[in-house]
Amino acid sequence: MIELFVSSFITFFVVIDPPGCAPIFAGLTAGTTPMHRRVMAVRAVLVAGLILIGFALFGEALLRALGISLNAFKIAGGIMLFLIALEMVFEKRTERREDRAEKVKASEAPDISIFPMAMPMIAGPGSIASVMLLMSQNDGIERSGAVLAAMAAILALTLLALLTAGPLMRLVGAKIEAVISRLLGVLLGALATQFVIDGIRASLVAGAAASGH
Repeated sequence: MIELFVSSFITFFVVIDPPGCAPIFAGLTAGTTPMHRRVMAVRAVLVAGLILIGFALFGEALLRALGISLNAFKIAGGIMLFLIALEMVFEKRTERREDRAEKVKASEAPDISIFPMAMPMIAGPGSIASVMLLMSQNDGIERSGAVLAAMAAILALTLLALLTAGPLMRLVGAKIEAVISRLLGVLLGALATQFVIDGIRASLVAGAAASGH
């Protein structure tokens, strides 16, 4: 169970990327009061948590309603996560996040907690796919609880990163953040590949069983 928690924790950490969210939040909230920043940070994490919990609990039923098999979702989710990993390695993801942040900042949005912080920066396609994949692969209350606990831990870490965004960025620095992002991208690529392999293997097994061989 500890291994499942650790692997889920790493997956969510890589996909949600709390250190990567911190500089975006710091830039978007520049000039606002400390109290307003704290309120927006808490609201962003709470809304993102509700979105992820909703997909964790009801995502599988949604797939069934749409006629999509879990194996197909595993393969598609793995490919999507792999693309995110490539963007992290080549720093495209950071550039896209910064561009989105500049657009929101230019529009002078009074509250950035829902968009873009809660969604798509925290509860984005990658994190939604990750929580659905992990929940589909781990049946039972204990194993599902381990996945949800890992997600909750990452959300708490994300909240801490947002609340300490300014000092955190001064401590870490842009160059060190870029190195960490690349390393995490390689790790995410390996995890995404495993998702695809598991989905293909399960599809082949299910096909063989259906054909009676």
